[in-house]
Amino acid sequence: MANDAIAAIATPPGRGGIGVVRVSGPGLEPTVRALAGRAVRSRQATRADFLDATGTVIDQGLILYFPAPHSYTGEDVLELHGHGGPVVLNLLLQRCLELGARLAEPGEFTKRAFLNDKIDLAQAEGVADLIDAATAQAARCAMRSLQGDFSRRIEALVDALTELRIFVEATLDFPDEEVEFLESGKVRERLAGIRTQLAAIIAASQQGQLLRDGIHIVLTGQPNVGKSSLLNALAGTERAIVTEIPGTTRDLIRETISLNGVPLHVIDTAGLREPRDPVEKIGIERTWQAVAAADLVLWVSDLTRPETCVPDPALGARTMAGVPQLHVLNKGDLAGVEPSVRPKDGMVEVAVSAKSGAGLDLLKSAMLAAAGWDVANEGAFMARERHLQALQLAREHVTQAAGQSQVELVAEELKLAQRALGSITGEVTADDLLGKIFSHFCIGK
Repeated sequence: MANDAIAAIATPPGRGGIGVVRVSGPGLEPTVRALAGRAVRSRQATRADFLDATGTVIDQGLILYFPAPHSYTGEDVLELHGHGGPVVLNLLLQRCLELGARLAEPGEFTKRAFLNDKIDLAQAEGVADLIDAATAQAARCAMRSLQGDFSRRIEALVDALTELRIFVEATLDFPDEEVEFLESGKVRERLAGIRTQLAAIIAASQQGQLLRDGIHIVLTGQPNVGKSSLLNALAGTERAIVTEIPGTTRDLIRETISLNGVPLHVIDTAGLREPRDPVEKIGIERTWQAVAAADLVLWVSDLTRPETCVPDPALGARTMAGVPQLHVLNKGDLAGVEPSVRPKDGMVEVAVSAKSGAGLDLLKSAMLAAAGWDVANEGAFMARERHLQALQLAREHVTQAAGQSQVELVAEELKLAQRALGSITGEVTADDLLGKIFSHFCIGK
């Protein structure tokens, strides 16, 4: 843990009504007196003139001083709330640097809070996720993680594993009773309960990951089947150019929309056919690249042109294994087909009209369902890919433990499961992982 003071502007760049400069470190009382010209009361907003080295007033505002350990970082924390102009904020920051602080690295305030046991690693990541939340639903889930809901569920699992490990390892001193111990059912019963808890947390974490990262949806199909019209209908705006000329869309067009609080990153692509020129060829190559990286693929067809309703054989080969597909039958109004959803040939078909909007609600529900979103889920918390990997690794070790016939092997698998869960909250965390996590935070947070 560094034994120095750090400082940063904690409000976004640009002009604003209020700007905040934040300082954290040991023994900031001299810094407070130098800036305000006097001592101030702890944890109380005090109006003050902010002074430079000559006693000249830099700015006027509020000064807040939080002595350690009762602060965000667990160290002395000082906040200067002044006018939100970039020049005056930089003058205040430079004054803090003159008084012995250094510029904070990205996420260093929150990193110090973690290292000083004010929050665990999952809560620290919840801070960044709350700032980056793209929807109200995502913000609520991030706040649940920040308040410790996710951590408490992980800790409950760790406690259950700890109790079971004590129970298992106690028998290692009595070799004659090992077989009877394993066959008694007590271990199997407890392992089954832990696996059930893990399954529930993994499901909630997968929902949180969808909220955090969104769903990348690619619209593909032959030219003039209505992909761009469908993008415009989903976005509620004329985002893509729509004409009767085949090959109008040459490059990827991206639009992000929110559906039930889930960010949907929808990508319109060039129509799939034999390219007529080099530019169209590049556009079609980018279409296949987008398909390969998609979370969900919508194959769009024109009901008035039956030849477009047969999916391209290359679609399955180009789509990543496990990525769902929906067959969108467009222009139902022209073909006299009512909006509907039905499974067919291993794929869900949705009949819609992008022009009239008929069936769009059915399509939206089918998109969320195909991506794995549970509309009724209110207990999700924000989760990251590393959380899911750790949870799945823990489940694998618990499953391995349930299949062992030797107590020593059961004990080892339980220890590995506990270690995997500990990496989520930071009980077991490598320094390089910490650096990677906090490097993505805002400076000043």
